[in-house]
Amino acid sequence: MTRPIIIDTDPGQDDAVAVLLALASPELDVVGITTVAGNVPQPLVTTNALKLCELVGRTDVRVFVGADRPLERDLFTAEYVHGPTGIDGADLPSPVTTASAKDAADFIVETCLAAGEDGITLCPVGPLTNIASAIAREPTIVPKIREIALMGGGYFEGGNTTPVAEFNIYVDPDAAAIVFNSGAPITMFPLDVTHKALVLPADLDRIRGIGTPVSDAVAGMLDFYERHDIEKYGIAGAPLHDPCVIAYLIEPGLFSGKDCRVEIETDSELTIGQTVVDWWGVTGAAPNVKVMSDVDRQGFIDLVVDHIARL
Repeated sequence: MTRPIIIDTDPGQDDAVAVLLALASPELDVVGITTVAGNVPQPLVTTNALKLCELVGRTDVRVFVGADRPLERDLFTAEYVHGPTGIDGADLPSPVTTASAKDAADFIVETCLAAGEDGITLCPVGPLTNIASAIAREPTIVPKIREIALMGGGYFEGGNTTPVAEFNIYVDPDAAAIVFNSGAPITMFPLDVTHKALVLPADLDRIRGIGTPVSDAVAGMLDFYERHDIEKYGIAGAPLHDPCVIAYLIEPGLFSGKDCRVEIETDSELTIGQTVVDWWGVTGAAPNVKVMSDVDRQGFIDLVVDHIARL
């Protein structure tokens, strides 16, 4: 039986690979893609989502326009990483399809409420604005959420946007606080695990060697994307942050972690957006998040290459 999911995204090259992995997986039923301003503003993120669906001939997957700014703050974007389009490195044509007229948060609410007893899995790989808006709008959706598998945060690795804050959480910490305190089952893929999910030059060669329009687009995006991280961190490749979420849903045994209490800092100018992870259980507070900390890198890369080759 396929697992119904909603991908909430702000493409973003690594977001793009996450979307493509999901669309290539028979284990997953992408019932919709919702877009949120983050890596680049609206409407670019929506345009990018439509381009990705058209790239793989999946125009049956509906795209819904979400928030164009955080709940309470000005938008902070990351063109310095992803380029002005968000998916620089892939020369994809302008989409011929259009997004749904329904608001993203409304779509999330309606889909959750209509879900069967197995519920819906939400896969936010950008700022959590849409997810928080849906929960705030209709708190009764929480019991219908099977899992929120999200990319965001950091603990041992610190932050990538401030010394302690990861980008997705930093952009809208108020939304993150709502989601993390919602009572929904959460699995978190922080920088601690995504920085181990590296695409190395040999891996890029494998993707490029597939020789399809999809693999060419992915190789081009990742070739552009890796330059920032190689220069910033002095590492040999680019972390595939967001695809970790989808890879986990396909093959959960690739990842390991533990249950922790996680709180979001929303007030301090010094540490705003920090995911405060009680890794050692020193507070005695009940865990609210499964925090992933390790990945079988080779198994992860093999999964990515295999799924890209299917498209």
